[in-house]
Amino acid sequence: MPEVNSYYAHSAGPQTAYPPLVGDQCVDICIVGAGYTGLSSALHLAERGYSVIVLEAESVGFGASGRNGGHVGIGQRKDQYYLEKQFGSAIARGLWDMGLEAVDTVKQLIHKHEIQCDLKQGILHLAHRSKYCRELEEEVHHLRDNYQFEQMEYVEAAALPNFLDSQAYYGAQWDKASVHLHPLKYAQGLAKAAAEAGVTICEQSKVVGYTEGSSIVVRTANGNVTASELVLACNGYIEKLEPRINGYIMPINNFVLATEPLSDTLAAAVSKQDTAMQDTRFVINYWKLSADNRLIFGGGENYRRGFPSDIKGFVRKYMLQIYPQLENSKIDYGWGGTLAITLNRMPHFGRIGDNIWHLQGYSGHGVPTATLAGKLIAEAISGKLERFDLISSLPTRKFPGGTLLRWPGMVAGMLYFALRDRI
Repeated sequence: MPEVNSYYAHSAGPQTAYPPLVGDQCVDICIVGAGYTGLSSALHLAERGYSVIVLEAESVGFGASGRNGGHVGIGQRKDQYYLEKQFGSAIARGLWDMGLEAVDTVKQLIHKHEIQCDLKQGILHLAHRSKYCRELEEEVHHLRDNYQFEQMEYVEAAALPNFLDSQAYYGAQWDKASVHLHPLKYAQGLAKAAAEAGVTICEQSKVVGYTEGSSIVVRTANGNVTASELVLACNGYIEKLEPRINGYIMPINNFVLATEPLSDTLAAAVSKQDTAMQDTRFVINYWKLSADNRLIFGGGENYRRGFPSDIKGFVRKYMLQIYPQLENSKIDYGWGGTLAITLNRMPHFGRIGDNIWHLQGYSGHGVPTATLAGKLIAEAISGKLERFDLISSLPTRKFPGGTLLRWPGMVAGMLYFALRDRI
């Protein structure tokens, strides 16, 4: 695959190269995919004493884990109102607690392993229509009254200039518990920590298939791994490797740009308090400042296999709707990435037989949730299944029409909601 022209790849510094798999290996656990899910799983399993190998088709963090917006938000992809209505208050509370733990787990791993990933505090959730202001304010009160959560406050329109210089929004939630970071540096830090814990990481080692049984044989072009347990951590890159689960997710593409370093004046206009930001659109805009004062801005997506020919121009129009004062700012980088969504936007966890595990479908909430997934799979393989089962038991459905026909219906739905954003 071609090199990704991302700011993250250019600013992460020299990346440790892990040799490809050659020959045969025998381990307790084989993990497919070296994104957050695979790396966190490997680290947590190794810390419990398991021998672990990670097989990665490209390089560490090559997929969405190295290309995303770097937002590490609390909660789930769906709000607590939805979770309470769909699953009841007890399950909703359990999911809320795990959402908080997910962010704390990211911060703890960064601290414990001294991962230098430009960690910063706070996310501002902005209402792009005045009608959403009441919903944002009510949610603040709901979380305070029912979940004793005190680290979020509502920001009136008159106070928005304390955060950004834009006429595009009408109010906001200021979430002081969430954080944001450099996603590729974080992935590389997890890989380093896993390797130091004894994990074998093999890059350029695409899995071409596996044979099931009490021991699983995982095949690559140049070697095989025999393992007692297999963890599929491929997410939007699962493709045809496991047909029994790939119909539960749909890969979609999202796009990001990075400006040139901004002056202090323009950087303050973008984010006076250096918080990350996102809005209430169905196809959200999300952004933050980098460590060197670039605007990292994500906007727009598509639902086909290819990327736009001009990603910088594709995303720039969304940026200028919010910050017209950046009209003359140079765009240095533009890139895309593939993530996986589920129909209900909740993670799809599960097990095939006794010893094949899968974790996928983070629906844009992957940095914290995928990190926590690694912790949960380590618990589950060690015999403590309760928390893994809480998520794996959530009702989930395949996309109608299977993998061949899921695209037309989903694209029609996505385009409808995208159009609604603009009306």
